Amino acid sequence: MSLQRCAWAGSDPLYVAYHDEEWGVPVHDDRRHFEMICLEGAQAGLSWITILRKRPNYRAAFDQFDPLLVAAYGEDKIAELLANPGIVRNRLKVRAFVRNAQAFLATQAEFGTFDAYIWRFVGGAPLVNRRQSMAEIPAQTAEAQAMSKDLLKRGFTFVGPTICYAYMQACGLVNDHVVACFRHPDNAHII
Repeated sequence: MSLQRCAWAGSDPLYVAYHDEEWGVPVHDDRRHFEMICLEGAQAGLSWITILRKRPNYRAAFDQFDPLLVAAYGEDKIAELLANPGIVRNRLKVRAFVRNAQAFLATQAEFGTFDAYIWRFVGGAPLVNRRQSMAEIPAQTAEAQAMSKDLLKRGFTFVGPTICYAYMQACGLVNDHVVACFRHPDNAHII
């Protein structure tokens, strides 16, 4: 018996593995949160598979997404990044990683962890949706709008409500696997 997946996973092995092992799984690691906020912003205007294929390059280029290191990047490092063919060489997006690292550290300092801060937008537990098809999944929600507004106020960039909702899905704050998908919580007995 083959497992049924969300239609977007397709047949690309990288996408299938991302769907099966990461998307919708609750994240409670601050470095992983920082990575995903950055990568979801980098995706703006592009396909997620493009960013997923470049993720190893991003990890190498941005010091494994250590926010302390990224926050300290100066103009020489930014110039080096903009010359790196392994990442999306968009000046605004590269600078956003640095600015977001600084805002991320300030948010960590205020709340103890970024995790403690970000999970407040969903009441501390994943929102589990029961959508029948991908067409039912919205591009953004009220929670994503509230998150976007607060992140922007804290100095983050590339965190509009659509990016925030994609981040929420990726980090398991929201579970948007369709009900027929083997990764939907109602189907835990299948795994």
